[in-house]
Parts: sequence; structure tokens; C-alpha cells
Amino acid sequence: MQADNDYIETNKQLWNKKTDFHIDSEFYDMENFLKGKSSLNEIELKLLGNIAGKSVLHLQCHFGQDTISLSRMGALVTGVDLSDRSIEKAKSIAQLLGVDTEFICCNIYDLPQNLNKQFDIVFTSYGTIGWLPDIDAWAKIVSIFLKPNGKFIMADFHPVVWMFDNNFENITYSYFKSEPIVELESGTYADVNAVVNLESVTWNHSTSEVLNSLIKNGLAINSFDEFDYSPYNCFNQAKEDEPGKFRIPRFENKIPMVFAIVAAKEVR
Repeated sequence: MQADNDYIETNKQLWNKKTDFHIDSEFYDMENFLKGKSSLNEIELKLLGNIAGKSVLHLQCHFGQDTISLSRMGALVTGVDLSDRSIEKAKSIAQLLGVDTEFICCNIYDLPQNLNKQFDIVFTSYGTIGWLPDIDAWAKIVSIFLKPNGKFIMADFHPVVWMFDNNFENITYSYFKSEPIVELESGTYADVNAVVNLESVTWNHSTSEVLNSLIKNGLAINSFDEFDYSPYNCFNQAKEDEPGKFRIPRFENKIPMVFAIVAAKEVR
């Protein structure tokens, strides 16, 4: 994996631009977060359990809300993200709140050159792997930074969701990885009126690609779950038909919207 690929700089500029809009958005609810509200959802909280005293590596952490929420649960947490603007904001929020969360700015594939430590838990969630071209290399990173018998915990949007156009009217994209998807983004999931207007480069990854990459890199899958809702109101046409559960009405709860994985690093 070459760190100088064009997609890295393209996506870095995009997320730098998004960060300020996101921090000020109702979606991220910074006012209540600063007062102590956790940004974590029921799905991942159940998988995490009691993490007090555990070391946690949070991959693709954006501006650190979930990372700091993990710290508030008593874990020793390090967050990593590509966007230097996001990491700058994450550090300032952590300092403001008086938490000792550590943050590192780098392309995830370059993390071994920026961090030399293993963790009890590696965690990632929601809208992460679609920004990565090589899932095998990603799974290798997960394995490198896990202690023997350490746990990998992931919750993310289901690849079925990424097949549809923005209004969930037509199947537009392949379920399986193909060519990079290059698009012009105007607005963001957190603020549809945000003036962004920058390119994004993403990839779709099937469930089998994700699971097999983890298995290939020495992780044993302990559980795999699918959910018919999103915990976030981040998709066009989605409606909140239960508190904190957003679904696409035209599909009548018939499609998966989130998946979750717990895996353990095998001792060899």
C-alpha cells in the first residue's frame, strides 16, 4: 500500500473540510457531548461490555467523540485518523474535557510507522472501511495492533446500503469491490447544507471480503450480527420508526443496514 496515492490526499482534504461543519452540527450534538453524553450506540456498547482498564485502539476516529466516550468508560484509548483537522479538534476537545485520550494523525496503512504498541481491543465503527481500497491490508493492521487473544470489535453500515443511490430508488453500485467510486460531495450526512463541493474516493466491500480478510490475518470470528436499522439519521428517506432506529420505509425493514463483528486474535 503506497501512502502517496491520490485518493489519500483527496479524502484528507474532504474530511478536513467536513470537520468544522460536523462539530457545529446538530447531528453530533457537541453541547450535550461536552456535558457528558456518550456518543456510542447500543449496538457497540453491548459488544464492548466493561472496558475499564483496557487498552483500546480506535481506527478512523474522526474528531474523537467515540474515542473520548471510550475513555469516559475507563479505557486507555488511542484514536487514529487521516484528517489533520479532525485530529487537531480531537486533541483540543480532549484537553478541554481533561481526558487523557491519545490521538495520532496518519493514513491507517502507515500506522506501524507511527505507533509501536499492542492493544486489548481494536475498535472501528460506522462509515470507515469504504474509504479504504485494500481490506486485506486493513485486516493486517488490525492483527498487528491486537495483543494475543485481543478482541476486534466493529460496527458499520451494511454493504447492501451502499448499493443504492442516495434516495434508495435504484441499485446503482456493485455489492462487490470494483473500481473506485469517485464522486463530488455537496453537503454531508451531518449537514446537508454544508458547502463542501469536493471529490471523494470510496470503495464498496462485500461481507465475505471483510470476514475473509480478518480470518486470513489470524482473527477468529466470534460473532457476526446484522441489523435492519441505522442508529443514525444519515440517509435520505430514512424515518425514525423507533427511538434511535432509522429505517427506509419503502423497504419495510427488509434490508440490513448495519452489521457488527466480534473477532479474537488467535494465538499461534
